[in-house]
Amino acid sequence: MRRVSRGIDRLEATFDEASLVANGGLILVATLVGRLGLEALVDRMVRLGGRPGGAMPGRKVLTLVHSMIAGGSCIDDADRLRSGATGAVLGHRVMAPSTLGTFLRAFTFGHVRQLEKVIAETIRRAWAAGAGPGTSTCTLDIDSTIGEVYGHAKQGAAYGYTRVLGYHPLLATRADTGEVLHARLRKGSANTARGANRFVEELVARVRRAGADGPLIVRADSGFYNDRLLATFKRLKVGYSVTIPLRAPVCKAIEAINERAWQRIEYSDGVAQLAECVYRGRRLIVRRVRNHRGTQGELFTTWRYHGFVTNRAGSAVTLDAHHRDHARVELAIRDLKAGAGLEHFPSGDMWANAAWLACAVLAHNLIRWTATLAEPAATRLVVAKTFRTRMLDVAARIVAPAGRPRLRLPARWPWATQWLDALATLRAIPAAVT
Repeated sequence: MRRVSRGIDRLEATFDEASLVANGGLILVATLVGRLGLEALVDRMVRLGGRPGGAMPGRKVLTLVHSMIAGGSCIDDADRLRSGATGAVLGHRVMAPSTLGTFLRAFTFGHVRQLEKVIAETIRRAWAAGAGPGTSTCTLDIDSTIGEVYGHAKQGAAYGYTRVLGYHPLLATRADTGEVLHARLRKGSANTARGANRFVEELVARVRRAGADGPLIVRADSGFYNDRLLATFKRLKVGYSVTIPLRAPVCKAIEAINERAWQRIEYSDGVAQLAECVYRGRRLIVRRVRNHRGTQGELFTTWRYHGFVTNRAGSAVTLDAHHRDHARVELAIRDLKAGAGLEHFPSGDMWANAAWLACAVLAHNLIRWTATLAEPAATRLVVAKTFRTRMLDVAARIVAPAGRPRLRLPARWPWATQWLDALATLRAIPAAVT
């Protein structure tokens, strides 16, 4: 029998170092938070009155947000920020989990709307700092998702069309960056389009106020197809691309398309053709794909059809490719859940969970803004897990040689140059005018 090496067994472990920082990279996000004036903004806009836990909302929201950015997925994970000298890189006092739970339970529907205004103003400030689309075309994707919960003590949770117990929030994302621009928690029994009209009105007004001066395009799946919403797009002068359900009248319109009108297009999943027609006064573009997989040929050719209505000009091929790109909204939703604390909803109170969703949106967006503002030339979508591994989850020690505080980071860190450049760039951003 081989003897176990004693080298590693001789190491003793003690938790007694007060100057260590668990996540030294949080100073990057905290620097941006300071430039955006987020704590003062929350204190000014979120008024919980005399409700228990309602005092100092700014530092409580930031504690939750920084905990989510560090990888926390429940309220108790905020205790991680209280270890060692981690709080010194955040710019605010870290609040205890018990205090945060009381704070979340103080929220009502009206208070959640106040927190939504904070998100809107934060987007405006971040875009003004250089993260916005400016006069370029801005594509927005709206979708709904399922926030699964367990047990029967979750207020507002219900079984929906997916037969999963949970909530059914509406989300709107920016296609090129993955930012969540608007989010609204709904009961689990809500259908996909419930509240979508008001949601879109608020979304368009929000991005216009934030500084999106160019054309707006909204993409959505078939759950959002209805005449009222399409009329809202037209009234707001927004381009739209919305999948249409293949009901009998739609199928009849597709059948009436001349066979010669179908043109073959490049498609990654087999043979595909494209054609268009007018349906109820709107432009209907239809894609059909051979309904067969494998090497054996078909005896009879069958097709799978997919159609969408749009008010945009341009070739059907270009518009179809742009509409298919709507699928990237799922990447943003997945990252919101896996990378920004929305893996579950922690409270039994629905409005506490709505406030938790708002904090998750802030955490999700701050990760993206930190990456894009620190490296403006980057065009790729940011994945929270990758950014956290390379830039945030880096241990550090606070020292003060000659009375000047310094953050000492690990030697030979693979992304050290990128990290230092990011900190310098973020510190050069002027503070937002409050």
